Amino acid sequence: MVAAVLAGTLVVIAVVLALLLPGQTAAPPGPPAPALPSQSASESPGVSPSSPERPSSPGQQATDTPEAGQIPVEPPVIVPPVTLPPTEAQPQPAPPEPDAPPQAPFPVSLRGQDLTVIPGAGRVVALTFDAGANAAGLPKILSALAAKGVAATFFLTGNWTANNPQAVPQIVAAGHRVANHSMTHPGFTGLGDDGIRQQVRGAEQAILAAGADPRPLFRFPYGERDARTIAAVNSLGYVAVRWTVDTLGWKGTSGGASVQAVADRVQAGLQPGEIVLMHIGSNPDDGTTLDADALPQVIDRIFAAGYGFTTLDALPAQ
Repeated sequence: MVAAVLAGTLVVIAVVLALLLPGQTAAPPGPPAPALPSQSASESPGVSPSSPERPSSPGQQATDTPEAGQIPVEPPVIVPPVTLPPTEAQPQPAPPEPDAPPQAPFPVSLRGQDLTVIPGAGRVVALTFDAGANAAGLPKILSALAAKGVAATFFLTGNWTANNPQAVPQIVAAGHRVANHSMTHPGFTGLGDDGIRQQVRGAEQAILAAGADPRPLFRFPYGERDARTIAAVNSLGYVAVRWTVDTLGWKGTSGGASVQAVADRVQAGLQPGEIVLMHIGSNPDDGTTLDADALPQVIDRIFAAGYGFTTLDALPAQ
């Protein structure tokens, strides 16, 4: 009886001790617990359970995390603007060179020359008129050409064109050819390449603005030229045209010229492809316009010799 009571008391004490001291009682060892599916390495490739970082992919750096065991949060990727390689870029046309000559403006055989005749033209004459001073003789000239049915070529300076804006449309409307005689009529051998370009382009723009196109015919002021200036004019798209005979009508009566002398000089130089130089303006000393006055006689003599007439457009057409 006493033994039974004692045994019961010991059981109660053991239970109380067990409740009061749980941390000091170790559970008996058992088999290791199986790994949970959420901890499988196959679902977190490249993540080490003992490391807070994920190996970076190429071109990216690993990012530290604030707490161990969390998958790093990478910053947003900044993609730079995509630039097409040169082979894929849209091709852009090259700007035209302002002083490049137009394609085939005149035959290559005419380069480097200041022509004194129209080569291979046959029995024809080209009447040409330079305009750099005034327009005093223009009405008589246009009237005589119209009456005889002859077309001519007019070499105009830019200044003359600007000072006589109605003259260019009249010349063109009458069926004549307009050409370039520089902007201000300077001697060209004393000009640099830039000066030549300004003179030629300046006159070109003035004549174009007046309603005519002087290209590709150019005459040097005073006939002053050399190999360099001829090459410079050629590079601007012009062929240089001189003359076969100068009538010298520009000298006026004060300089010993006359209507008869003008006509005689033209006939004396008569040949196939002859280029005749005459002038529109009056003599500054005596006011005479001998070339305009002699023109009807000049034309009649040329016709009488069995020649016809042409303009200098015969040159680019060769």
